[in-house]
Amino acid sequence: MTYSQTLDFLYSQLPMFSRIGAAAYKADLTNTILLCNAINNPQHKFKSIHIAGTNGKGSTSHLLAAIMQTAGYKTGLYTSPHLKDFRERIKIDGVMCDENFVVDFIERMKPHIEAIQPSFFELTVAMAFEYFAQQKVDIAIIETGLGGRLDSTNIIQPEIAVITNIGLDHMNILGNTLEKIAYEKAGIIKPETPVVIGEYTNETKNIFIEKAAAENAPIYFAQENYSLIHYQYHNDFADIIIKRNDENIEQKYQLDLTGIYQTNNLITVLETCYQLQKKGWKIDDEIIKQGVANSKKLTGLLGRWQCIQENPTVILDVGHNVDGIKQILLQLNHIKYSSLHLVMGMVKDKDVNAVLELLPKDAICYFTKAQIERAMHENDLQINAANHQLKGNSFSDVNIALNAAKNAAMETDLILVCGSVFLVGEVEY
Repeated sequence: MTYSQTLDFLYSQLPMFSRIGAAAYKADLTNTILLCNAINNPQHKFKSIHIAGTNGKGSTSHLLAAIMQTAGYKTGLYTSPHLKDFRERIKIDGVMCDENFVVDFIERMKPHIEAIQPSFFELTVAMAFEYFAQQKVDIAIIETGLGGRLDSTNIIQPEIAVITNIGLDHMNILGNTLEKIAYEKAGIIKPETPVVIGEYTNETKNIFIEKAAAENAPIYFAQENYSLIHYQYHNDFADIIIKRNDENIEQKYQLDLTGIYQTNNLITVLETCYQLQKKGWKIDDEIIKQGVANSKKLTGLLGRWQCIQENPTVILDVGHNVDGIKQILLQLNHIKYSSLHLVMGMVKDKDVNAVLELLPKDAICYFTKAQIERAMHENDLQINAANHQLKGNSFSDVNIALNAAKNAAMETDLILVCGSVFLVGEVEY
């Protein structure tokens, strides 16, 4: 098969969460174990950092990868979903895996695919592990897909585990309370392996403490060890000052991920680096500063308060659940603009009404959808939005909606595209 034919096979033959939702989720590690057994368990051949969380795990993964790259380590990075190119999921030192590798891997795995019947995600996890082992990375940053305990990535033995935060998302799979979701995410905590908790609530803290105690795993709460002193937004970067509380030392960082919500991710990353230093990884303060200042260039991260145009300003953000939208709204308080044009699309299995209720009533809305089965029809979204005093027209495609917003906007306006990772991925620029 050609590379294009291989991708068609992956997308059409295997159950894919982005396309069909919960039906593609395998709440079991058996298939991943069988796939990795078939290729001599590559996950045991490299060191790793394992990252879970409701929001922020993608940014945290990319920031850590940028730091490890800056420190001179050959760094693998596995994330999902992709926005533009399937190979975004599997990178080494910011470079996407080779097309020929993808083709060869699928050809080799076809008998096992037929026998095991894995999901799209299960197969791509095995593919990433094989690539990192083959390329002999020094360390790989591994982001969970969904949950943690039963996530396909949860067959690694990492140097350290990281849980960014817990919010109400994927409740049809992970549970309908913060405690239940925290229990699933805490499943990545391994015996005698340090775990960093980025953010916690009263409902989730004890869940993490109990799981860590059961695994005899040292646990560190980043938000207790660091404090945000200063945040200043600029178009291309953010100035941030963070204090490590026990040492009463302040450090200034220039972050190329400019959203204010990135301050929480930075604090999580700093605590993770602190613990990695204690394990012998050579990561000093200057390396951390260089890494976070150049993370997008080093790792190719897209869709996190990403400015693709000025006059009017056009921002792409993959925020798609209640907590993600709350962070976007907090960011809007730091931006100067005349009117807000909101290009919005969501998938049907999210808490759509809870998100719509949060949105500014004075926004000019452009309701649209991603071109996937899970997407809510733009007319249905428009009707739901009207119940929350949100007004606007509907469009069948995000680029048509975005062009309408650009035509209507003044130079001093802000156009924001959000609500779905898949919607942002379809924006042409």
